[in-house]
Amino acid sequence: MTQARAPRADAVRNRTKILSAAREQITAHGPDAGMDQIAAAAGVAVGTLYRHFPTKTDLVAAVVIDHVARIADDAEAACARVESGARAWDEITGFLTGVIELTATNHAAKAAAQALGADPAAKTEEDRATTALAVLIQAGQAAGDIHPDVTVGDIYLLFSSAPTSQPHSARTRWLTLVLPGLTTQARTSNP
Repeated sequence: MTQARAPRADAVRNRTKILSAAREQITAHGPDAGMDQIAAAAGVAVGTLYRHFPTKTDLVAAVVIDHVARIADDAEAACARVESGARAWDEITGFLTGVIELTATNHAAKAAAQALGADPAAKTEEDRATTALAVLIQAGQAAGDIHPDVTVGDIYLLFSSAPTSQPHSARTRWLTLVLPGLTTQARTSNP
């Protein structure tokens, strides 16, 4: 049995540059950003792009997976802060706000947020996010800050229904209106 070779350093660098350029181009131009445009922004030949990502679907899927991984990283960081004594409700509120704001300003992140629960290619990263969010919710429920019936599915529903195409003031108002549905605490004015 032969062992798989590790990718060459230049191949890893090129893949990283391509993903970065794809995120930037998709953010700036939406999912219709062209492969030639992405290759040029990455500073690589189009053939190099296609060696890494044979189709645009493969490239967009990789960008989505990368964003789901970032969401998972943020959720895990929030869990670590809760384990260090932070209040779970504050961490969930901050996490939701951060994901919604990122999604509102970034087409690639919007695709990732919409893919939660829908993109099998992002399953490993989604599982990380789901596990971390479950821990946050359980900690908030144990503290009496989160309703006992709130689930990770509810958080994903909030992601998918957030008014990310609306101005910041509308997103803030939306959070003011929906967050009381998660918490046992009395509603306050805008966060």
